[in-house]
Order: sequence, then C-alpha cells, then structure tokens
Amino acid sequence: MLILITVLIYFAVLFGISRLTSRKADNETFYRANRKSPWYMVAFGMIGASVSGASFVSVPGMVMHMDMTYMQTCIGFILGYFAIAFILLPVYYRLNLTTIYSYLRERLGTRSYKTGAAFFILSDLTAVAVKFYVVCIILQRFVLDAYNVPFAVTVPVLMFLIWLYTHKGGIKTLVWTDTVQTACMLGALVLIIIKVAGELDMNLGEAAKAVVADSHSRMFVFDDWMSTQNFWKLLVSGAFIVIVMTGLNQNMMQKNLTCKTLAEARKDMCTYGFAFVPVNLLFLSLGILLMMLAGRKGMALPDSPDELLPMFAATGELGSAVVVLFIIGIVAASASTVDSSLTALTTSYCVDIKERPADVSLRRRVHVAIAVIFAVFILLFRMINSTSVIDAIFILCSYTYGPLLGLFAFGLLTKRKASDTAAPYIAVASPLICLAANYIVPAATGYKFGYELLLLNGLITFCGLWISGIGKNQDAGKNIR
Repeated sequence: MLILITVLIYFAVLFGISRLTSRKADNETFYRANRKSPWYMVAFGMIGASVSGASFVSVPGMVMHMDMTYMQTCIGFILGYFAIAFILLPVYYRLNLTTIYSYLRERLGTRSYKTGAAFFILSDLTAVAVKFYVVCIILQRFVLDAYNVPFAVTVPVLMFLIWLYTHKGGIKTLVWTDTVQTACMLGALVLIIIKVAGELDMNLGEAAKAVVADSHSRMFVFDDWMSTQNFWKLLVSGAFIVIVMTGLNQNMMQKNLTCKTLAEARKDMCTYGFAFVPVNLLFLSLGILLMMLAGRKGMALPDSPDELLPMFAATGELGSAVVVLFIIGIVAASASTVDSSLTALTTSYCVDIKERPADVSLRRRVHVAIAVIFAVFILLFRMINSTSVIDAIFILCSYTYGPLLGLFAFGLLTKRKASDTAAPYIAVASPLICLAANYIVPAATGYKFGYELLLLNGLITFCGLWISGIGKNQDAGKNIR
C-alpha cells in the first residue's frame, strides 16, 4: 500500500506542476513552450527523458555479459551531442522550426518531408510502447499483482495519469515535470547504491574501489576488431546513435527547441551530453555491486540481465524502502519518456502530417487518440506474450532510424537535388536491405553487425537519394544549409 500511495503522490505533484505551467496555454505553448524555457532546466530534465524505465532496469545488468564496455558507447554519445549542438541546432533555429522534419520539405520536397515524419511516428510510437510495456510488466509483477489489480486496468490508468498532466501545457509542462522526474530517478539510483554498499559492509569509497578492482570493470576493447564491443565501433556508433535518436528525433529535440536562443540550446545540449558518462557509470557500478552481493548471499545470478536489479530491488531483498525507491525510479524514468513521446507524436501529426499547427481542437483529439493507441499497443503486447515478437518489433524500430539519418545527411552535406517522388521507396528499401544483410553477412563471413548497422542503413538511403538525382540540376537552388 505504501508503494501505491507514493506513486499516486508522485503523479499528484506532476499534476500540480501542470496546473501551474498550463495557464493560458495555446498551441504555441504546447508545441514550443513559447521559446522561453531556461536552458539549465531543459538540460537537467533531458537526463531523465533520455533514460527510459527499461534502461533503468537494463543497464545495471549489462555488466553480466558485457562488463562495463557500454561506457565506450557513452563516450561516443558526447561526440554526437556536440555534432547536434553545432551542426543541427543552427539549422533548426535558423529556420525557426516547430518540428525538425519541416527542414526536409524545404530542402528535398513534400514527399521526403512526409516520409521523415511518418518514419518518426512509426518508430517512436512502437519503440516507446515496447519500453513502457516492460515497465508495466515489472510494476504488475512486483507490486500490483499483490493487490489483485488486473493488467488491463494498470495500463489505462497509467496512460490516463500521464495524459492528465500533459494535455494542456504540453512541452512547457514537460520541461518542468522532467526536472522532478530526473531528480527522482537519480535520487533513487544513488540511494539504492548506498543501500547495496551497506549490505556489503562498505562505505561509498570502499565500494568504488571494489568496483574498480572487479574483473567486470573492464571498459575498453581495442584488440578484437570482430567483437561487437570494439572501442572504435562503439565510439563511432554511439555518436551516430545520438545524432539519429536525439538530433533527428522530434521526441528528443522538441524540448531543446524551446530554449530562448541558439546559444542557450547549445549549452543545454552539451551539458546533458556530458552528464551521460557519470550517470551510466553509476548504473553499471550498481550492477557490479549487485553481482558481488549475489555472490556473498550465495544467490544464483538470473538468466536475463534485465532481472539483476529487480531480483534485489523489487523483491524486498534489500528492504521495503528500496522497493519504493526502485518503483519511483522506473516510474520516473518511464513517465518522462512516454510523456515526451505523447507530446512529440501529437506535434508531428498535427504539424507535419495534417499541416494544421493552429488547430487546437485537432491537437486535443490527436493527443487523446495517441494515448489510447499507446494503451492498446501495450495490451496487445501482453496478449501476444512472446518475447521473440517484442524483440522483433524493437529491432525493426531501430532499423527505421537509418532512413532519417540518410535523408538529413543528404540534405545537410550536399547541394544536390534528389527525386522527391523516389524518396519514400528508398527509405523503405534501405532498412529491408540492412535486415537481409544482417542475416547474410554473418553466415558468409562470420562478421556480426553491431550498432554500426545504423550507419550502413543511413548510407544506403544517402546513396539511393544521390542516384535518384542523377540528371537533375546539381544545384538544389535552396541555400538553406
């Protein structure tokens, strides 16, 4: 009961913030927060928005099979955030964009524009639904089943609570609620680490030394080019993952575009880009400490890395206080992901697909509809109840970001024209070719693709656009770079 009360109080606080930030709100407030957001609030809140509830659970368990090599990707993230700050943000601010896909219309044409927006909507809707499904399952299994609350009730109620504090103020509200959610997530993480260190009879300094000395603290892999954990692969892939999944993602960029000026948006982007290294270092260190604790208690490690943290934090093994902290941590991380997605999808559909940015009635109807679609998707995942199907959906979503990379790269790095008519077909063909390559290449050569498959995906789209423009005027005629 304590957990339920805590969660309800948590959402009540978010609703209170919504009431304060949504007074006299209009579509400009909902979409762009009137371009008045303090950059430091955006930067802090984006940490929580970028760490989903699934990541809160999954990252500590990565050390079981990958050691701390994920930190190589996190270092690459920094390069990606700097690229966004100094390459993409100047374009977005110069064109005064509400959605980032409007750039594609100016540079490549209407079909390219609609294609980019459609790929975003498809990718974000399904990917965030899967992430939220994972969190709902954890809440159901470790908390709500004890109160005989059906899963069919859990999902609609959680979606309603998220819709409730976002439906009026939109992105303006999220800038402030994300700050609370990030504070809750980081606070829960730190307090859980302190509790685990205490169970190991260590203070924080001793725990840090124990993590460094552990064999699973290995971060860098330079000697095996074939390994998916190779440093250079993960460094470059990490940079492009951020460029695509943040810089070319309306969900992640919408709050960054609410800063008053380009200079402030750059400070926001670079600040929270650096923050990912210490935050993920804490998550991975927690994973090592949990493995030590399992060894001390004689407990077998779970088969799935995602179950390492819940095995201790959600079962009461570390006390009821840690259960509350764990639930608040994943609820905060997941809510900040879902609420921003709900707002971004509403914005993209109204502005990009329907091209009616001033229509308040449409925006309200779409916002409700997307919340309902989220709930339906999650309930369908539960009915399917197959991890292989869920994994396949997640993998396919990762492929759909490649065409966005190719579209934007072609527009920003060249002055060529491409066939706007061919763009949708190229964007669909590219991930299908990569999907085939991911099966054929390992079987033929033994080489296994990692995150670098995203680069191949973008390159195929880029080349397709280049070929489609052969014979056309080589000068795009629109000097908007």
